[in-house]
Order: sequence, then structure tokens, then C-alpha cells
Amino acid sequence: MQKYVNLVGALHIGLGITGVLGACSLFFFTLAPGILVNMIADEEIPLLILSTIGTLLSFFILLTSIPGIVGGIALIKGKDWARIFVLVLSVLILFNFPIGTAIGAYSIWALSQSDDQVVG
Repeated sequence: MQKYVNLVGALHIGLGITGVLGACSLFFFTLAPGILVNMIADEEIPLLILSTIGTLLSFFILLTSIPGIVGGIALIKGKDWARIFVLVLSVLILFNFPIGTAIGAYSIWALSQSDDQVVG
């Protein structure tokens, strides 16, 4: 049973790290064109719009990715609260189609099993 729990923890850490990297990339790729337009055409409106959108979306992605990393680490370390925390996160990431749906469904299955139900 512990190997399933460790795998769920590793999957949530991996998905969280992917989200953090995606948020950083999104921030860079929305800020860089705005700066470029500001330097070339001396227009400040595109910089303002792109930096605002990039910052808000990046912050939202970070806000949803960091709990997965924390929950995955706590699950691997065997913290008591981590199982319920990651189970709740798994329900929430079901809407993150397609990878989040697969990880969420597997996590719900693995974390809802008791030790005597798992065969193998």
C-alpha cells in the first residue's frame, strides 16, 4: 500500500513542479513581448496589459500548484494530515484535463483503499 501512496505523492509533486515551471514561463512570455513593444514603439499600453494578464495568471497557477508540492512531500513523509489534504487536491485537479484528470482519478483510487483491500 505504501508504494501506491508514495507514487501518488510523487505524481502530485511532479504536477506541482510542472505548474510552477509553467507559471514562470507564462510570466516571462507575457512580459517579454510587452517590454519589446515598449522599447521599439514606445507604447506603454501593451506592456501594462500583458504584464497584468501574465502576472495574474501566473499567480493563479502558482497558487494552485504549490499545495500539490506540499501535499506530495507530506504524503511521502507519512504525515497524518497529508492523506486527506491530497485527497481533496485530487478532487480539485480532476478538472485539469487530461493529465490532472488521470492523476486525480488514480490518487482518489489509491488513497481511498485500505491496506487489506489492495492486492499485489
